[in-house]
Amino acid sequence: MRVLIDRFIELLKWPVAVYMLVSLPAYIQSLYYFKFMSLPYVALFAGFFLFFISRSMMDSTVKTNMEIVAHEMTHAFFALLTFHKVTGIRVADDNSGGNMAFEGEGNWLIVIAPYFFPLFGFFYMIAFSVYTHFAPANLIMNGIMGFFIGYHLDTVGSQIHEKQTDLPKVSYKFCAMFLPAANLWAVGSMLAFNTRGWNGVWVYQNLIGWLNERNFKWVWNFLANLF
Repeated sequence: MRVLIDRFIELLKWPVAVYMLVSLPAYIQSLYYFKFMSLPYVALFAGFFLFFISRSMMDSTVKTNMEIVAHEMTHAFFALLTFHKVTGIRVADDNSGGNMAFEGEGNWLIVIAPYFFPLFGFFYMIAFSVYTHFAPANLIMNGIMGFFIGYHLDTVGSQIHEKQTDLPKVSYKFCAMFLPAANLWAVGSMLAFNTRGWNGVWVYQNLIGWLNERNFKWVWNFLANLF
């Protein structure tokens, strides 16, 4: 089963990369449809900026250690999702990096996951859903969402560099095609969740599909008129 899943994910690698590349305009355009002046988003941006204020006061060793742990946990999460048994997570004593070991060959999704998937933000969204099942949402919770968006963007930005060993494993070409839109997808999903919960995430995915369809029609008509 695990081998079949790995082979299937590997088959999807370049089709997914191409899809994310051609969808990049739609992900950028989708930001226009968010009502950023509403109070939940004002609170979200307050939390977003609070993260960067707290980051500037955080001990660099603690910050690096947190990033490494989050990085390896994200690898482990996707390993488990694709039916791989995680056998260990290790952080170097000097905080220079970490390692996650698992059984099996693995796949590109495990390798690239920390560079686009907001693991802490995802689990916060689950906790948010559980809380709002019993009590109404409040602006503090929207602010915490903004904090996690800030954390995700800062972590991804600090991890993408020429010395990173994960990126060559999937190829820099794939990273250039996949990661920009994948991160916009992650942030856009969190923004949509901020006001409408999981239903908002679903609406957001439908919006991307509609924008893609509109963009493809525009390109087709442009080429038809050109030739």
